[in-house]
Amino acid sequence: MRAIVCEAFASPKELKISEIDRPEPGPGQVLLRVEATGLGYVDALTVAGLYQIKPPLPFIPGNELSGVIEQAGDDVRHLRQGQRVLASASGGLAEYIALDEARCTPIPESLTHDAAASFLVNYCTAFHGFNYCGNLKEKETVLILGGSGGVGMAAIDVARAMGARVIAAASTKKKRDACLEAGADAVINYAAKDWRNELKAALDGNPLDVVYDPVGGEFSEPALRSLAPDGRFLVVGFAAGDIPRITINLLLLKRCSMVGVNWGGHVAQNPSASREVLTTLLEWIAAGKLQPASGEVFGLKDTGKAMMKMLERKAVGKIVIHPQE
Repeated sequence: MRAIVCEAFASPKELKISEIDRPEPGPGQVLLRVEATGLGYVDALTVAGLYQIKPPLPFIPGNELSGVIEQAGDDVRHLRQGQRVLASASGGLAEYIALDEARCTPIPESLTHDAAASFLVNYCTAFHGFNYCGNLKEKETVLILGGSGGVGMAAIDVARAMGARVIAAASTKKKRDACLEAGADAVINYAAKDWRNELKAALDGNPLDVVYDPVGGEFSEPALRSLAPDGRFLVVGFAAGDIPRITINLLLLKRCSMVGVNWGGHVAQNPSASREVLTTLLEWIAAGKLQPASGEVFGLKDTGKAMMKMLERKAVGKIVIHPQE
């Protein structure tokens, strides 16, 4: 079968397709024909050797996937051949993958494979961040930094589903238009020097209750300074490449809190939390409260090109790879 095998940490431009043996499902496992694999910024950083965690080489990247069960191994109780599922597991950039049954979640026919592969990590992170870390209330106002990326688009969708008013920050008109299309109530250009004045105008006298920050860098402190008393600043990631060094007296003066949103770490410590959050999100999708969608779609051979697009911050929405193409 075809797969992207990362042999050394290097620029994603160096990635190429390899031919490897198709896996066989063991007891309690299923063989999944992978139809769509969602890529995150972390995937590109990991391939480049720039992420804080480095997997043993060689490895197949890709941790969010959707597909159809081709074969069920012995002792598989709840899944069947032909069933459509999504899963979170390493090795998604391949035509087939063998997975433990517990890692798979059946998806409704109304959810496309592209959407299923796009929503798992980003939507769970957003819901965990807003609901458990940020205690977001209906009618509160949220500022989402990097609103046009896969992380930001998911946050817009979840915050709107929770009844919040959403202001999305993005650096180009194309990205800001994408945020509005995704449901943001207002957008601002945080590449502008006076972007806090734009934010003030967008707030229109209302307090800024929550900041959702997957970007970091030079944008974090101005956003923190814009929070209202009792506001919550959610630290999600550092797509800008720089980790900001905030003087913590700001938290005292602003009477606000700063909380780290680490969905992966939370699930590792509390495995049952994953099922509860995923069930809620799938119910919201079925009810029409959420509309997950993919961004640009690439074939397997263009994986490196897709990852470079993310590293260069040119991607809009969640990038998806079709391993079968």
